[in-house]
Amino acid sequence: MLGPILKKYHSFLMLEKSLSKNTIEAYERDLEKLLVYLDDAKISYKEAKLEHLRDFIVDLSDLGISPRSQARIISGIKSFYRFLQYDEHLEEDPTELLEMPKTGRHLPEVLSLEEINTIISTIDLSKPEGQRNRAIIETLYGSGLRVSELIHLKISNMYVDEGFMKVEGKGSKQRLVPLSHESLKQIKSWMIHRNTLSIKKGNEDFLFLNRRGTKLTRVMIFMITKDLAEQAGIKKNISPHTFRHSFATHLLEGGANLRAIQQMLGHESILTTEIYTHMDVEFLRDTILRFHPSNNPNVSHETK
Repeated sequence: MLGPILKKYHSFLMLEKSLSKNTIEAYERDLEKLLVYLDDAKISYKEAKLEHLRDFIVDLSDLGISPRSQARIISGIKSFYRFLQYDEHLEEDPTELLEMPKTGRHLPEVLSLEEINTIISTIDLSKPEGQRNRAIIETLYGSGLRVSELIHLKISNMYVDEGFMKVEGKGSKQRLVPLSHESLKQIKSWMIHRNTLSIKKGNEDFLFLNRRGTKLTRVMIFMITKDLAEQAGIKKNISPHTFRHSFATHLLEGGANLRAIQQMLGHESILTTEIYTHMDVEFLRDTILRFHPSNNPNVSHETK
């Protein structure tokens, strides 16, 4: 059983390494993510090889997890396997050649919660497009959508009472994605203004429209996010995908289950595809409500 070993590992971190309570908790949360990943792949922690650990890190990278967060997770994994070797549970340490992420790689930018709030605060709600843009940012950050998924969102696929929306992702694959409280609030406010538009034929069901009553384009979403970032004085290279990557990073760092994040993003992994077909959508919604900063009453999320 792994339980007694984890208890000994906890004591090792506290007594031998003299780590702080917060650091120990972070190490243990990150270790849990790896153990869940290995369990899905039907690999025990003792059987894990370097290639399995590298696959795990690749999955984190695919989710848009920042290099700094990846480095912290790798540090925790290395610490655990060094302990196993030290305590004579393993003869060889599979993490010995596990490399930290290279800062020179073109990994996606991630916004802090403070930067997200700053961007939101720059939106002028007195302008006709203000409420729409607020709803767009909240939906990108609150649900981690791709820009192509956002522009094709349909009102008929919004299940507001249940707190979900049906999204069509890559390869025309559909999935149910939870809506955060803040996303729901801003979408409802946008719908009030949307009902005043003169909507062009063929665009009646699209959620987000321009002032001429037609569906927004990818280019328009890119322009909206870049303009807001510039107004907020943020120097990072911002795109709609930045909010998707920030969504995944903030959920993961808050303690959310890696499998749930993969499901919500529509991300496929050879090792975890099977569990997606059995994932309970209520569990996904609970993950959003518990771990997303927008739903934490103790965290400021700009103008209410």
